[in-house]
Amino acid sequence: MLKLRLLTWDVKDTLLRLRFPVGERYSAEARACGLQVEVKMLNQSFQQAHKAHSACFPNYGKGRGLSSKQWWLDVILETFRLSGVHDEGAVRPIAEKLYGEYSTAGNWELLPGARETLQHCQWMGIPMAVVSNFDRRLQETLTQCNLHQHFEFVLSSEEAGFTKPDQRIFLKALCIAGVSPELAAHVGDDYVNDYKAAREAGMHSFLLKTAGQPSAWDAQVPKAHVLQSLTHLLPLIEKG
Repeated sequence: MLKLRLLTWDVKDTLLRLRFPVGERYSAEARACGLQVEVKMLNQSFQQAHKAHSACFPNYGKGRGLSSKQWWLDVILETFRLSGVHDEGAVRPIAEKLYGEYSTAGNWELLPGARETLQHCQWMGIPMAVVSNFDRRLQETLTQCNLHQHFEFVLSSEEAGFTKPDQRIFLKALCIAGVSPELAAHVGDDYVNDYKAAREAGMHSFLLKTAGQPSAWDAQVPKAHVLQSLTHLLPLIEKG
């Protein structure tokens, strides 16, 4: 078993996942305001808008004069524009409402085993924290989903100033905790951003294998480091 003094967690698709596809939520909110926009079109447009904004304004526009809220409002407005809705005045109230709702439990659900695993790690006395490529709504989202109390601290990429896979976000977490990397481990669902990046920072790491996930990284990750479910973590760790 691995002795730990810090266990850090990714959030999206590790502890929490969206209840509904983005296009489904956007379409429902538009419909409530009298606009008819196809779910499939909105899903495609969102992917395009999100990718473009992430490239032009990394880490939610931090360092580029944008707030993360403005960044997201721009993504939503662009999503609707690409879907054929060019009336910004009609879309802006929809964007504002969607931005607020994505920090609530209504749009997120726990992955199987998430709560039980966190509770058991807490019972074992392992200090835990969050290291996530998320914006400033992360604290509220975790609170709304009744997870915040499990963590010593929550470090979003917006707050840290670095996005995974930049190992500086992990080093900042280690500094906050006052723990050396060899006594820390990270759990996440992304090979590059979570598994590989944490190891490059000197930490241990585990990769959660979610349904439909590509297996291109299989040869790079020892089977002992792959979690078929979150509860598979428990036999592998103990408090240092």
